[in-house]
Amino acid sequence: MDQLSRKEAYKLLSGSIVPRPIAFITSLSKDDIVNAAPFSFFNVISGHPPLLAVSIGRREGQMKDTAQHVIDRGEFVVHVSDEAIIEDINETAATLPQEESELDRTGLHQVQSHVVSVPGIQEARIRFECRLEKHLTFQNDEGEITVDHIIGRVVCAHLDEAVYDAEKGYVSTHELKPVARLAGNDYAHLGTSFVLKRPE
Repeated sequence: MDQLSRKEAYKLLSGSIVPRPIAFITSLSKDDIVNAAPFSFFNVISGHPPLLAVSIGRREGQMKDTAQHVIDRGEFVVHVSDEAIIEDINETAATLPQEESELDRTGLHQVQSHVVSVPGIQEARIRFECRLEKHLTFQNDEGEITVDHIIGRVVCAHLDEAVYDAEKGYVSTHELKPVARLAGNDYAHLGTSFVLKRPE
């Protein structure tokens, strides 16, 4: 791996570790501007306590707005990216001045959260209000911090009745229609699922 450039290593890993769920994250700046951005280096890491994790790469050593806001406020909201809103989500990946909200480029609407101060996205069928549990940083071989690893504790969950059976505690992924990240500009639908029973 040390014979690959940073770009080559990124392309190799992001093209191999697929499909990846996409965290659509809203955060709030010190000036109360809502920031929204997608991140695909993301997953659930614990059910008890309920923890989600997202890794946010730095740009030329500079922390991205989302990471900075999460660390400053200690709060953020993670939305599951689905087919109905993925084009709007993609619009929020644009690099904008800090005083502008990415949501202005979309048809998405803010909704007040129940526990945290950061607004959520009304159109998202699943969203998790999170508090910052831990912030880790990682360095490259030259000692430069290149990644902010954010671990959030889920303090409130919002699920559309169409995708969640509260009686059974079951999420219907077929109704949710989540979108996954591949490499480059490629994404994936849920596709065909199958059942494998765990061995006794």
